[in-house]
Amino acid sequence: MKIINPSTEEIIREIREDTAESLLAKYQLLKESQKKWSDSDISHRVKTIQKFSDSLQNQIEYLAAILTSEVGKPLQQSRNEINGARTRIKWLSENAEKYLSDEQMTKEQGLEEKISYDPLGVICNISAWNYPWLVGINVFVPALLAGNAVMYKPSEFALLTGLEIEKLLKQAGVPENIFHVAIGGKEVGELLLKIPFDGYFFTGSYKTGKYIYEKTAPKMIPCQLEMGGKDPLYVSDDVADIKQVAAATADGAFYNNGQSCCSVERIYVHESVYDEYIREFVKEVSSWKVGEPTEPGVYFGPLTRKAQINILENQVADALSKGAQLLLGGKRMNRKGNYFEPTILTDVTHDMQVMKEESFGPVIGIMKVNTDEDAIRFMQDTEYGLTSAVYSADKTRAEKILEQINTGSGYWNCCDRVSAPLPWSGRKHSGFGVALSHAGLRSFVRPRALHLRG
Repeated sequence: MKIINPSTEEIIREIREDTAESLLAKYQLLKESQKKWSDSDISHRVKTIQKFSDSLQNQIEYLAAILTSEVGKPLQQSRNEINGARTRIKWLSENAEKYLSDEQMTKEQGLEEKISYDPLGVICNISAWNYPWLVGINVFVPALLAGNAVMYKPSEFALLTGLEIEKLLKQAGVPENIFHVAIGGKEVGELLLKIPFDGYFFTGSYKTGKYIYEKTAPKMIPCQLEMGGKDPLYVSDDVADIKQVAAATADGAFYNNGQSCCSVERIYVHESVYDEYIREFVKEVSSWKVGEPTEPGVYFGPLTRKAQINILENQVADALSKGAQLLLGGKRMNRKGNYFEPTILTDVTHDMQVMKEESFGPVIGIMKVNTDEDAIRFMQDTEYGLTSAVYSADKTRAEKILEQINTGSGYWNCCDRVSAPLPWSGRKHSGFGVALSHAGLRSFVRPRALHLRG
């Protein structure tokens, strides 16, 4: 398979894909080695993962350059991702012993009741390309800390980063046959579904996640899916600093070219602040630099996947045909690489694809609303349920709104963020299961009830 730079369209490297036979051989090695890893003291596993984290800091420029070359995000955003990964590793490793060790529930004369947390065994992690360090670490780090072996399938668009992850884990002390990379695209993913893993953990599109769930359900094993969203944001009439809110929410919509599961995908603005908000929003986005992702100061690089450009063009055309106004952008750029102009649409409605279907690119629709009730009604109008956000001077008001939106995360005066101590989970078509927090650590174990008399 060819690894292609999305900015220059040049072939970076060619790599041989796995076959059914090579995948099964890797699985057998993982299965044979897992018990010894799980029998090791948890403090040893923690130190190993912390050593892995240290190596990310030591090699950040090298790793960021690789990430930028294959997914196209600006270098500073690649550095930010790796630093964010280290923050998550820190919390997970510092809390692993607390939440994965045996838990005593009752201690009285002649009776002890406790819970042990047993690793699932050998898990399959089918990961995503948009944040390969972050979404990968959400899975393989707690899985390894819990004593599992891992078959890690990076996206074919982030394969070089996946191979670096494997190399650095093993240099840090993860045994040779406790972590293996599955190399390939869709066909290799299909083959993985036929192997008797003890759990599947997927990050990606709803369509693919649904397919994985249907294929693995007969195995009656854990299957956790994180599948993106159509995340709404509401700007209420009592915000004090419109310019600051416009800048923050624009970043929430366009960071990483809008290629984030929790990117702001649709914005509702109270009519009393709408005009000023639009002016400041357009001004902010217009000031950001588009260019080669290796150039200093670039905010917009290329999209990772060329195929996404057609989806964005179709959404814009659909919106314009139904009465939307185009304030900025709207088309692919006339240059080499997968570049699409940052695009702002107003006068949008929920009859338009851009307000209903995931964009996953630098396109945003902004709608004027008259009341909080109108905003809530539109925010609720989605099949997805990952995040929702409210900007308001009134915390109580914001929380009351957020409680009515069926999402796994709610934000007040912030957006597009993930924090390791808090659970990361979706609802409806955004998936199910939990990453991060103590709940995420326990996603990779099975509780055993121990009733001990004597």
